[in-house]
Amino acid sequence: MKAIVTGGAGFIGSHMCDLLVQEGFRVTIIDNLANGRLENLSHHKGNPDVAFVQADIGDYATDLDPFFSDADYVFHFAALADIVPSINDPLTYHRANVDGTIRVLEAARKANIKKLVYAASSSCYGIPDVYPTPETARIDPQYPYALTKYLGEEYVMNWGKIYGLPVVSMRFFNVYGPRHRTGGTYGAVFGVFLAQLLAGKPLTVVGDGEQTRDFTFVTDVASACYAAATSEITQEIFNVGSDHTYSVNRLVELLGAEKIHIPKRPGEPDCTYADISKIKRLLGWEPKVSFEEGVKIMLDNIELWREAPVWDEESIQEATRDWFKYLG
Repeated sequence: MKAIVTGGAGFIGSHMCDLLVQEGFRVTIIDNLANGRLENLSHHKGNPDVAFVQADIGDYATDLDPFFSDADYVFHFAALADIVPSINDPLTYHRANVDGTIRVLEAARKANIKKLVYAASSSCYGIPDVYPTPETARIDPQYPYALTKYLGEEYVMNWGKIYGLPVVSMRFFNVYGPRHRTGGTYGAVFGVFLAQLLAGKPLTVVGDGEQTRDFTFVTDVASACYAAATSEITQEIFNVGSDHTYSVNRLVELLGAEKIHIPKRPGEPDCTYADISKIKRLLGWEPKVSFEEGVKIMLDNIELWREAPVWDEESIQEATRDWFKYLG
């Protein structure tokens, strides 16, 4: 079997590649390295069953068809992430996350693949009304990144409906694990905290720290996508979460660090918590890595964040200025 993984040099995508190789697949990775890093794939160097193609799926001048011609499965992870850059540059996000998705869908359709798995985002729920949040919850994107990921999902489901393309969309919650992005813009809490911890700085906790997040370990996310791909299920949307929600203060406690508080931000929910009863019922999937185990793995791999930027109150305030300006 051959699998295409777009964004396969990225954080989640590279773990998806690991699982596919372990399961005996030939894997072709398509990544423009905007967010991905070749270091994430270095352990596959020399493996004849792993091919890397540096290409931009959002560039209409790039012909994707040859890479998809003999593919059985497609895992579409390629996307631009983060809130603030999407506010500052919404057109670039639309090109990558929406146009890029349409081009992958068309290439997959021509190749007559067995299944396309789309990496969607729980950010589509905005600030939910219901916890745990089911797939039927109100859609209310709060910023361009969330909107473009939801529009991508809408195209995926539409291509499934109109063209009969076998598709499944997976709404990821707060994914963490080794290889999480270490550079670039101010973003996910684990990358920020681990770099601060290495530098001996206090951890910058937003608000009172009692907000909770559905922290889901990356290998569990990969296994959920694999279960969806290899099942007979199509035309479905699944939440992918840990079956729990944990406070930021609990994370600080597990990291064993000092903390300081910075202002609460608009457009962020006080809680993210996936209702995963549907994926349990239809796919028989359940997460395996507990939060405590996951944090320990992160601490064991903390040197990966040695070169990451160390954020403080002043630099965070500057980086999130447009966040408050447009979402406040």
